[in-house]
Amino acid sequence: MSTDEQKAINKTLAWGLLKTNALVHKLHPTNLRHSFAANPQRASEFSVKTEHLFYDFSRQLVDRATMKLLFSLAKTAGLPEKIQAMFSGLKINVTEGRAVLHTALRQQGNNPVFVDGQDVIPEVKAVLTKVKQFSDEVHSGQRTGMTGKRFKNIISIGIGGSYLGPEYLAEACRAFAKDGLILRFVANVDGTDFAQKTADLDPAESLFVIVSKTFTTAETMKNAATARNWLKAKLGDNPEVVKKHVIAVSTAEKLVSEFGIDPANMFGFWDWVGGRFSAASAVGAVPLSLFLGYENFEQILKGAAWLDEHFLLAPLENNIPVIAGLIDIWNINFLGYHERALLPYAQALLKLAPHTQQVEMESNGKRVDVYGRPVAFATGEVVFGEPGTNGQHSFYQLIHQGMVIPADFIAAINSQYQVGTNSATAVDHQRELLCNFLAQPDALAFGKTADEVREELVSQGKLNADEIEELVPHKVFPGNRPSSSFLINQLTPFTAGLLLALTEHRTVVKGFVWGINSFDQWGVELGKQLGVKVREQFLKQPNDPQGFNPSTGALFRSIIEGKLLN
Repeated sequence: MSTDEQKAINKTLAWGLLKTNALVHKLHPTNLRHSFAANPQRASEFSVKTEHLFYDFSRQLVDRATMKLLFSLAKTAGLPEKIQAMFSGLKINVTEGRAVLHTALRQQGNNPVFVDGQDVIPEVKAVLTKVKQFSDEVHSGQRTGMTGKRFKNIISIGIGGSYLGPEYLAEACRAFAKDGLILRFVANVDGTDFAQKTADLDPAESLFVIVSKTFTTAETMKNAATARNWLKAKLGDNPEVVKKHVIAVSTAEKLVSEFGIDPANMFGFWDWVGGRFSAASAVGAVPLSLFLGYENFEQILKGAAWLDEHFLLAPLENNIPVIAGLIDIWNINFLGYHERALLPYAQALLKLAPHTQQVEMESNGKRVDVYGRPVAFATGEVVFGEPGTNGQHSFYQLIHQGMVIPADFIAAINSQYQVGTNSATAVDHQRELLCNFLAQPDALAFGKTADEVREELVSQGKLNADEIEELVPHKVFPGNRPSSSFLINQLTPFTAGLLLALTEHRTVVKGFVWGINSFDQWGVELGKQLGVKVREQFLKQPNDPQGFNPSTGALFRSIIEGKLLN
């Protein structure tokens, strides 16, 4: 071990003390009913209130001693220094030698941020100015398609970080979209995705945004070529068709030009912007500004910047992403809970879980630390979710009476749409939704005892004593199932940007504490490499599956024959 290598975090005293604390919790399990009864201030003590976000973690299986030890672990790992290093442009992505500066994309001032001695902020502002000008020209009708028709359909083609973050933001902010505009995302190389997304669109009114940093991503370029052919089949085989109907978000000007796109319609970004952290770059700025208007995309940036400032400046003990990340570590590494349910009580957040899955699981699913040493503990967790109340009728049975799965509940006080009215006899749709948002964490935390079930059944007077006793075990809720609640005023572009940044920062907190690199993704490479070899085999004549293992060879032969083989 070289002298500049830090001790693995699980070898530190802080980690050991948390293991001891966890053992105490297991020997004497936390009873959340008793915890709230014993400490009337628990709800306020274990929460953070700000002007834009209320975070309540009082239903997590933590106490004062646990939180104190978690903050000690963060300091032992050098978390404050690592956060500062990220914001300052140091090359903390050590395996790729890159800075990590998605925060610079939404900086509201002009404070310089240097990479290799160059201030990157002027470049960021220049790209945003170009995005604004382009989107304004589309909205005003100054920029039209080949036939002179105004653009109504925006189709963004990209995969992974090139679409998950922007799609989350597009759905979250759909209520703020420009009248008459449609935004769709084509990601899957399965032709069904392209066919269905374009089936009802008029090519003369369609503008494609091809999002690929290198302009070589296999799935994206396959879909891009299909889009080009689709346009030409409808509008004519004229180079102007592509120049007017296709733009690019990329850094590969030569390949963009060779594709037929006007380089003037290429929007760049930088190698210090990782794919899953790129929604605030041109990756999101171009399609979202076209769909929402640049002024609304700017609000997304402002919301993210607000959370950035909170993350950078708030003390650990009052820092929402820090606390959320540390509690995740407590649940994963010390209590042994390796899943987390993400439960937004807002239909417009239906794409938050898929985006969070990539940010969390691609960032932190690592087998070695930043020094290349195998890690001896879990890094990352399985994240899944569905908007409430849909999820309640899907998988909540499991989290109430089956596995213990920590949960995050997210809601807005005010709806994007006012549907229904409140009266003495009924509540509107938003209040009905919030009834569930408030009730479900309590059901998980406090449960229902056998005595309470028995009393309830007796009061109903429908069953005899024997029938009641048979039913009681089935209706008991164990409780003590950890959850946190996040509350915003309303889901707007600003708060959608805030939640974007919260997801990013919570993820890197864990990576910083674990001592891993949250900003590379070598785990996706092997499958890509093997896919190239399979493609080469498909192109060979005859298609002889030599070199495949028996399992792959049998599947390959069926595919070549176009039918299942006995």
